[in-house]
Amino acid sequence: MTAIREALWPGWVSPDGRRVLAARALRNFAYGFMSVLLGIYLEALGYTAAEFGGVLMATLAGSALLSLLFAAVADRWGRRRVLAGCAALKAIAGVTYALAPPYPILLLAALTGTLGSTSGEIGPFLSLEQAMLPQTCPDLRRTQLFSLYNLQGAVAWSLGALCAGVPSVLERAFGIGSLGAFRIMFVVYGALAVGTLSIFAGLSPAVEARREGAAPPRARLHRSRGIVLGLSALLGLDSLGGGFVVQSLIALWFYRRWGAGPDVLGPVFMIAGFLQAASYLLAVRLAGRIGLLNTMVFTHLPSSVLLMLIPAMPSLNLAIACLLARQGLSQMDVPTRQSYMMAVVEPDERTAASSLTNVARSVAQALTPGLAGYAMDALNLGLPFILGGGLKIAYDLLLLAAFRAVKPPEER
Repeated sequence: MTAIREALWPGWVSPDGRRVLAARALRNFAYGFMSVLLGIYLEALGYTAAEFGGVLMATLAGSALLSLLFAAVADRWGRRRVLAGCAALKAIAGVTYALAPPYPILLLAALTGTLGSTSGEIGPFLSLEQAMLPQTCPDLRRTQLFSLYNLQGAVAWSLGALCAGVPSVLERAFGIGSLGAFRIMFVVYGALAVGTLSIFAGLSPAVEARREGAAPPRARLHRSRGIVLGLSALLGLDSLGGGFVVQSLIALWFYRRWGAGPDVLGPVFMIAGFLQAASYLLAVRLAGRIGLLNTMVFTHLPSSVLLMLIPAMPSLNLAIACLLARQGLSQMDVPTRQSYMMAVVEPDERTAASSLTNVARSVAQALTPGLAGYAMDALNLGLPFILGGGLKIAYDLLLLAAFRAVKPPEER
């Protein structure tokens, strides 16, 4: 038991860092089942793929707006207070969807930016936690901590994805209707958000922005402005491609193309999440050998090619195999990217840098799910995979060309 505890919460991570890790895990557990169920639930309510795309666009746009707003005020109002507010919004969104109100209300709830619809988190939680984490460990452990942060999130997300099969169990074991079973899961989603709020309430003042003199801290860029703006533009391109293939749309594609429901997709996405978790450990080792930027690019490129191949697979099993291979590579750039960005900017720029890049990702990703839904309805069911993969490949090549000379301190 002690070995497990040390692996999950190493001694070199402060108590605040352990709370951030726990909040991430609990939050991602809820995102895991929500990313599988959301599209299928809305289809059961009678909405089209295009309308579902509208919900995704509202979610991602809300995430971008809240990230921008909270970045502007978090260091003044208090990061702990803002994180607690985000958790409260997530609880409200879950309960709202459980009630299945009219579509305009669903869109308003989605604008909280806290509905889990993707396999990677880009909301306001992430921006603030990324800024806080470097203050909870020694500098030499920074990349390792970001790897652990993402690993625990991926494992929790995988277990949550497995729980996407719970509605089927409720239907068979207790005779609950399918919509009623889905609604129970949304209530659970809201309850887990309340649990996250309680974890944030226990954080200490040590995670707040460090003040210089008596002036209140401001989240702003100065020396690293060019680096952050360049990274934001390229990450926006990557997320533009990602918007075509957010996790909920992939689940809907499998449901429509192969008739795979939550009882099949839950275990599949659980395995995908475990592969992602393992890839975070490999990413740390690989970055130590070839560098952070090279790890980001040379693992992401093949994953984008695999993404484009999924709709070409002639059977469900082969499509699942291609998806799993893609998922095993696609997230290795996440901890390395987070560590890279926190290393190449000044400490007092971290909140602004994290928030700006996440806003760029959210805004870009919000533009394409509606187009993906329309393409699935009216053009070609597999077209979003081709468009998404192509944009991601362009991002990889441009990133390598633009930033190969910008190295973190440990690689100079």
